[in-house]
Amino acid sequence: MIKVEIDEGSGFCFGVVTAIHKAEEELAKGVTLYCLGDIVHNSREVERLKAMGLITINHEQFKQLRNAKVLLRAHGEPPETYITAQKNNIEIIDATCPVVLRLQKKVKQEYLDDEPNEDKQIVIYGQNGHAEVLGLVGQANGKAIIIEKPEEAKLLDFSKNIRLYSQTTKSLDEFWEIVEYIKEHISPEATFEYYDTICRQVANRMPNIRKFAASHDLVFFVSGKKSSNGKMLFEECKKVNSNSHLIDNEAEIDNSLLQGVSSIGICGATSTPKWLMEKISSYIQSHIKC
Repeated sequence: MIKVEIDEGSGFCFGVVTAIHKAEEELAKGVTLYCLGDIVHNSREVERLKAMGLITINHEQFKQLRNAKVLLRAHGEPPETYITAQKNNIEIIDATCPVVLRLQKKVKQEYLDDEPNEDKQIVIYGQNGHAEVLGLVGQANGKAIIIEKPEEAKLLDFSKNIRLYSQTTKSLDEFWEIVEYIKEHISPEATFEYYDTICRQVANRMPNIRKFAASHDLVFFVSGKKSSNGKMLFEECKKVNSNSHLIDNEAEIDNSLLQGVSSIGICGATSTPKWLMEKISSYIQSHIKC
């Protein structure tokens, strides 16, 4: 008998749960609700909410809206978004994750600090173009430096003061790697301050998901292709179990993989809905019996 197990620690983080609940509550009232960007980086969940009436728009479409109701997702937004909403009489349903909100405030305070900004570099370890990172850079009036990987730390000006922050869903190990590199290279005349702003709901999943992946012969990691967190956690699975496969839905499963294994694990990102993992589990079990 082949064992099929869903990782209990996988699935939405509390920030995503809150955003989706707020969307469902508003839609239940029968109002027209827009969402600025995909509510979560998972196409299946986006499609589910679209069927309920949620309309996803981009920033250009947002600027054209008037007298509407718009949900801001957990990733957060730059200050300009709120200014536009006020000008256009847009009611904001703010679902920015509290962890992201605290980080935004820290970056803004750093930018508005008495120290002249030309004497320091506000550095964000994060994914270029990611919604959360765009929101953070906006707090510094577009003047923050983004580094995506530890090796990019060498591009910093080590003669200037450095203030390092991190996107909430990045790798904790890589963050500390960047910290050590800057410590080793910064000028004695410059100062370096760093802030571990990585969400522990994400960071704590890494050792757990490694343990889960190692305990199965075959692993299906369920995640949307846009998910930064999904890419990182999938890599952790691959490190301990080479027979790990990234899938968006059950249609991407290669059924030949189901042969000759005794245990199959299903896990996912903080943007992966539980219902989707359960659907994939049902699909696997039905095909094992065939």
